[in-house]
Amino acid sequence: MKATVTVTLKPGVLDPQGRAIGQALKGLGFAGVGEVRAGKIIELELAETDPAAARSQAEEMAKKLLANTVIESFRVELA
Repeated sequence: MKATVTVTLKPGVLDPQGRAIGQALKGLGFAGVGEVRAGKIIELELAETDPAAARSQAEEMAKKLLANTVIESFRVELA
């Protein structure tokens, strides 16, 4: 089963990478761009076939390693 973990900064946490992307886009002529927030996507191929167990495993992985839960949120999607 494939799990996709999307990790983003929590609201209120400064995002220098997002700010740099926004400035670069404006410099390229994309004046209509507002706030930009950057994140990361991690795709996991899991041996688990039960969707509930796969989601639980992916969430545990995110809590322990993939996301810094102090400043980041995450969501898990299964395919």
